[in-house]
Amino acid sequence: MNGPLDRQEAFSGTKEVPAALSFDREKLKSFLAREIPGFVGPLGIRQFKGGQSNPTYLVSTPERDYVLRRKPPGKLLPSAHAVDREYRVMSALGTAGFPVPKTFLLCEDETVIGTAFYIMEKVDGRIVWEPSMPHVDPTERLAIYRAMNETLASLHRLEPDAIGLGDFGKPEGYVARQIARWSKQYRASETEKVDEMDRLIAWLPENLPPENPARVVHGDFRLDNLILHAKEPRVLAVLDWELSTLGDPVADFTYHCMQWEMPAMPDGSGIGSLEGLDLAALGIPGLETYIGWYETATGFSVRDRLEFYFAYNFFRIAAILQGIAGRVRDGTAANENAVAMIRQIRPLARTAWRFARQAGARG
Repeated sequence: MNGPLDRQEAFSGTKEVPAALSFDREKLKSFLAREIPGFVGPLGIRQFKGGQSNPTYLVSTPERDYVLRRKPPGKLLPSAHAVDREYRVMSALGTAGFPVPKTFLLCEDETVIGTAFYIMEKVDGRIVWEPSMPHVDPTERLAIYRAMNETLASLHRLEPDAIGLGDFGKPEGYVARQIARWSKQYRASETEKVDEMDRLIAWLPENLPPENPARVVHGDFRLDNLILHAKEPRVLAVLDWELSTLGDPVADFTYHCMQWEMPAMPDGSGIGSLEGLDLAALGIPGLETYIGWYETATGFSVRDRLEFYFAYNFFRIAAILQGIAGRVRDGTAANENAVAMIRQIRPLARTAWRFARQAGARG
């Protein structure tokens, strides 16, 4: 890599579809013409640069643009890449008035493009890949952070039964199941020994916090999974619902808060971080302020178990990135910057273990 990675440049826009992720566009066109009223080809197909897990494509037609999101081809980790769940939760939330793209159809017939996929609308706006939001005025930054906080709080205020998602997951034991799931998937894709991950796999299940009432949790809520209005500090759509389920809203919120503690990589790769920045000058709220907004908006208490939740969430994202490492090894990673992301695994594991020690872990 020559110089620091420009995340906005690296992850924005589209690219040619690589051979490993291509499919028969004429077959897709015929299928969509049958299933979507008013759909007329020809099709232009390009792949979005962003996204680490489920390959996502811009489908262009003379009349309008669509977005196709699919499972990746090849051998997949158990329960991963659940595009059917993404489709269901987005459809339900859209009906409830929550900001998500409109969904058109789910296709589980793998003979169309080789894997299951769904079609949604293309929402026009901006995606910002750096939480420091370069080239944005400090006043607007503050307003965007408020809008981002309120969007997640509004999700966590929804009662799952009231929006048809009461059976979207098990309401109890979310954090315990997540620890077990990501421990298993970490082991399945492990490429080298990381001592801190071994310690976390042992410590986390023995130190679970009291459970909060179950809500729909996004699972990967962060700035770059939002489409913002082009000129206003408003959230138009929340993307990437692959990890959504019913679970602990505080676990979901504290995952979102990791950007304040995220280890920054010297080359600019990895996950967006606010570490070491002058937040006041940027107009970005401090973590305490941001947590306070959410606690006021939802009534959920965050601060009393923050160290555990950070240990859990940094462990979880390290395990997610280890899954990407496994797909790089197997040649099925969706993002050309995946190798750079993998370098985050050890720093994330060390950060998780630091918070576990603050929460009382020994070693």
